[in-house]
Amino acid sequence: MTIDTRDALVSKLGNQHEKLVWDKASIATQVAGTYCSLWRATGIPTQAAIPAASAVCTSALAGAHPFTNQTDPAVSYIGWHTLQTGNANNNLEIHDRLLHFGGLVGNVTTGQNTTSCDLTVTAPAAERLGDVDYSDLSWWLEWYTATGATASNATVNVTYGDGTTGNLTAIAIGGTAMPAGRMTPLHTLVTNGKFIRGVNSVTLSASTGTAGNFGITCTRHRTEMSTEAVANKTALFTYAQLGFPKIRNDACLMGLMLCTATSTGTVKGRGKLLHG
Repeated sequence: MTIDTRDALVSKLGNQHEKLVWDKASIATQVAGTYCSLWRATGIPTQAAIPAASAVCTSALAGAHPFTNQTDPAVSYIGWHTLQTGNANNNLEIHDRLLHFGGLVGNVTTGQNTTSCDLTVTAPAAERLGDVDYSDLSWWLEWYTATGATASNATVNVTYGDGTTGNLTAIAIGGTAMPAGRMTPLHTLVTNGKFIRGVNSVTLSASTGTAGNFGITCTRHRTEMSTEAVANKTALFTYAQLGFPKIRNDACLMGLMLCTATSTGTVKGRGKLLHG
């Protein structure tokens, strides 16, 4: 049944939905005000593997929430969700993880190519990408194991939606060790009116002192929630608060957060994925 009336929505919420379950262990060694990925946190969904070559991410990957793909015109939506966090004043963002690439290291200064890390080469379904100019997408440096504490800047060369290439503003990645789980957003200049389609290479200005392992990740934000000033208190979010986001077939749902403390704290929650 298509969800095109309030009665249909109520019916799906009460009787016909798939469950989303989050039960993630805390990730230590974080910094308040920085992003952390829950992709490699243990718990539910299961801990994901570290990627190597560029790959499209789907709901079949370890680390993602499996769910039933729908037949057009039916679509899936997140219609209801709870959240409990071990740290007070915390948050959870749910993203569709579209593409990832790992294996970059923090102890070389030659350019490190990110082969096929381009949405026209390693290509998820177009409906998962949103606007054709790629403006709905977020690109990140994501750390899988820690790099060193020696100060360094990363120059990231990208391809824009119009096919032109260029370097983003250099990103500081040293001074303190970049811990496993850290996600650093890649921003284009708002004034250039262009959005990232792919990442070509990453070049460090100096060795951080430790190889570690980091990579490139592309996601599409679907919704977010936050908790209050009491740890482990359940917060409940309705379809209207969540924005009733569409979850397209094969979407690789992952969690991330903007840290409010020196660890992520535990993250627990349940959601209802409606189909119609």
